[in-house]
Amino acid sequence: MKLNFDLNTPIWQLTAGDLLDLLERGNKPVTVIDTTKDDRHFVYGLAGLADLFGCSKTTASRIKQSGRITKAVSQLGNKIVVDADKALELAGTVNGKHSKNKRLC
Repeated sequence: MKLNFDLNTPIWQLTAGDLLDLLERGNKPVTVIDTTKDDRHFVYGLAGLADLFGCSKTTASRIKQSGRITKAVSQLGNKIVVDADKALELAGTVNGKHSKNKRLC
């Protein structure tokens, strides 16, 4: 598209066609790529941790306090959020089943 005016021309001096050409030139399609998808799986509270490991809440509390899964746990006051995949990895379990020679619950 060829412009028949100088880009320094004030807008009030443009014809309607010139203005439309200028707007079309600046209106290029924009492709937005969403890179914010997060595939992590979280469990919440001691009940969620107990369900994840298949044990009681008391045992889940002991596992949390033992320090084995500290890198997977975020706690603010009474709120506990656990990255499930990382907790299973740190605890030595795969898909909810314990690895050999590592007793957890």
